[in-house]
Amino acid sequence: MGDNFVMKKFTTVNFLNFALGFLGLQFAWQMRIILSAPVTEHLGADPFIYGLIWLAGPFTGMVVQPLIGVISDNTKSRFGRRRPYLLGGAIIAAIALWLFPNSGNIADLLVKITGLNLPWWTGLLVAAIMIWIIDACINIAQGPYRALVPDVVLPEQHAVANSYISLAIGLGSVIAAGVAPFLKYVCHYDMPIVAQFIMAALAFTLGMAWTCFTIEEKSTLSDKSEADGKVEKQSFWASMKEFFALSPEVSKICVMQFFTWISMMCLLMYFTDFAIHTVYGVPDLAKAALDVKKMFHADMVHATYYSQICFAIFNLVCFLIAVPLGKIAEKYGNRKVHIICLLSMAVAYTAMGIFKTSPVAVGVFMAFSGIGWASVCALPFAMLSKYIIPGTEGSVMGLFNIFIAGPQVFVCTLVSLVIKHSVFQVEYGINEHYEYTFLIGAACLVVAAWVTKLIKE
Repeated sequence: MGDNFVMKKFTTVNFLNFALGFLGLQFAWQMRIILSAPVTEHLGADPFIYGLIWLAGPFTGMVVQPLIGVISDNTKSRFGRRRPYLLGGAIIAAIALWLFPNSGNIADLLVKITGLNLPWWTGLLVAAIMIWIIDACINIAQGPYRALVPDVVLPEQHAVANSYISLAIGLGSVIAAGVAPFLKYVCHYDMPIVAQFIMAALAFTLGMAWTCFTIEEKSTLSDKSEADGKVEKQSFWASMKEFFALSPEVSKICVMQFFTWISMMCLLMYFTDFAIHTVYGVPDLAKAALDVKKMFHADMVHATYYSQICFAIFNLVCFLIAVPLGKIAEKYGNRKVHIICLLSMAVAYTAMGIFKTSPVAVGVFMAFSGIGWASVCALPFAMLSKYIIPGTEGSVMGLFNIFIAGPQVFVCTLVSLVIKHSVFQVEYGINEHYEYTFLIGAACLVVAAWVTKLIKE
C-alpha cells in the first residue's frame, strides 16, 4: 500500500467502498443543516444571528480546505496522503456533534461550576463554537476526500466516481433526514434531537473508517512533484495564480460555482425555517414569551418533521439519479446536462416561492430540486478534474472550494439581513418572508446556467 500504488479501473464494489465515507460525512452535514435552526432559535437566535453562526461553514471552507489540501498533497505517511485527514476530521466532528444539541445544558453547567451569572446568550455561544468545530472538521475531511478522485480513479472514470459521491450524498441525506420522521409516523416514537446528532456522529466516524480501510491510495507525492518541490514552495497566492492558469475554462467553472452555491445555500440554510415559519405559519419564537413558545411547540415539531421529510425526498431524487446522470453526462457532455439541471432547479425554486403555503406543492418542487442537486454534487468536479496536474489534487480541490464557500458568506450576511428586515405582523408576534430566499436563489441559478453555457469542453 502506498509507494507501490498502481491506479486500476474501479469496479462497482470499489466505487461503493469509496463512497461510503462520503455517505457518513453527508449524514453528519445533513443533520447539522436540518436541525441547527431549531436548536439555535430555542437558544434565542434571530435570522441574522443564525446567519452569523452559519458563517462557520464558508470561513472554514475558505481557510481549512485550501490549507489541508496543500498539506495533504505533501503528506508522507504509511497511512497514506489523505487518510489521516479523513479519519481525524470525522472523529473530532463526532465529539462536537454530540455536544452541539447539549449547548444549553453546557451553559447551565458552566453557571454551576463558576457560580457566575452568565448572560442569556452563553448557550448560543457554546452552540456557535460547536458548529464552527463541526464545519471545520467536515472541511478537513471533505477536501482530501474530493482529492481522492484524481488520486486513485482513472481519468475516464472521474464523472462516474463523482456521481457515486452524489449517490452517497443523496443516500446519506435521505437516511439522516428520514429516520426521525419514520420513527414518529410509523413507530410512534419521538426521537430526541440529541439522539439524532449522536446517530450522525456514529455514521460519520464508521463510514469514513470503512473507506479509509478499503481504498488503496498514494502514500507520497508523485515523483515529478517530489522532484521539483513545486507545491511545497508555493504561497497561497502563487497557488491561486497557477490554479487559474490551468485553463481559461477554470475561471468560468469557478464563476458558475459561485452563483450556484448562493442558490444552494438559500435552500440548505433556510428551508427548515421556511417550512416552520412560512409553510406552517409559526411566528418567530426567538424572543417570544414562554407561553407563546409552548402554544406553538407542537406545530414547530411537526413542521421540523415536515422539513426532514422534504429533505429526505430531495436527497432521494439525488440518490436515484446520481449514477444515471453521470452516465448521461459521459454520453452527451457535462456542460449540456448541467445546464438543464440548473434550470430545472430554478423553476422549482420559483414555484416554492409562489406556492409557499402549500405543504404538498412545496414538497413536490423540493423533490424536483433534487435533480439539480445531483448535478451540482458531481458535474462541476468532473469538469474541473480534467485540468488538474498530478500531485496538486488536494490543493486544486481546496482552492476550488473557495468558490463554494465564498458565496455562503453572501447568504449568511446579506440574504440574512434581507430576511431579518422583511418582517410582518402576525397574531402572536412577528414573522419573516423566508420565501424571498428562493426567489434570490432562482435568479442565481439562471446566471449559473448562462455561465455554464460559456464553458468549452
